[in-house]
Amino acid sequence: MQKVGVIGSGTMGNGIAHVFAQNGYQVNLIDIKTEALERALATISKNLDRQVAKGKIDEQTKTDALARITTFTNVVDGVSECDLVVEAATERLDLKMKIFKEIDAAAPENCILATNTSSISITELASATNRPDKVIGMHFMNPVPVMKLVEIINGYSTSAEVTQTIEDLSKKIGKVPAMANDYPGFIANRILMPMINEAIYTLFEGVGGVKEIDTVMKLGMAHPMGPLQLADFIGLDVCKAILDVLYDGFGNPKYAPCPLLVNMVNANKLGVKSGEGFYSWTHGTKDLVVSKSFS
Repeated sequence: MQKVGVIGSGTMGNGIAHVFAQNGYQVNLIDIKTEALERALATISKNLDRQVAKGKIDEQTKTDALARITTFTNVVDGVSECDLVVEAATERLDLKMKIFKEIDAAAPENCILATNTSSISITELASATNRPDKVIGMHFMNPVPVMKLVEIINGYSTSAEVTQTIEDLSKKIGKVPAMANDYPGFIANRILMPMINEAIYTLFEGVGGVKEIDTVMKLGMAHPMGPLQLADFIGLDVCKAILDVLYDGFGNPKYAPCPLLVNMVNANKLGVKSGEGFYSWTHGTKDLVVSKSFS
């Protein structure tokens, strides 16, 4: 495996491209918007600079990594010579199905098609292709260059050979693979999202404030980040989308998004990406300030 295509140049996509390029793979980074690709390259360069400053890599490693990334605005051109394509587009089933149909038609016959989805069915995405045995989930964690975990999800038809290839590849790029089967939320979000939702309910019902809820979980449960801060970091729209998948998949009311979460998403209070969620992010992340809505 030599060439990897990454579809989507947002936070997850540019992080995935960064990691593969840093570990010696040629990367085709694909997005329909040229400006998005330019921002992604700037972000990758900035994150590589951080690694240089911390002594984790040298300047030459940074230069070589950036040289391995080629950008494309056309999916067909971007995937035509790839051994692996990792889709990292917005968490919408209709969009991902469209992308998988397109890359299936354009990618080489032996190319493995992976998705970075955090909750959408691998089996359903595979049904859009003529190679369901070569479709698999690679759920990277944010920030990708820092977080070690890759949740590998087998679809109903994913072959054992493809699973082994992706497991070995994950180790080669410095990640720790954890295997999961294709059920709503997989492992990570089936456990994480109900906890975040319950934290939001705890705020919604007036049991505790934003800082108090996060403080209890950080100091009492040894979590590095409180659930409300983490929700802001993930994106409240993403949290709601994953909870919707869990609710639709299991039909259990315990997975229904808290009304406060729904209202915040409708008000475009999405966390870090919009500048405000449970916290105000307009001044960065060093000094957390609770949003005026909750102070």
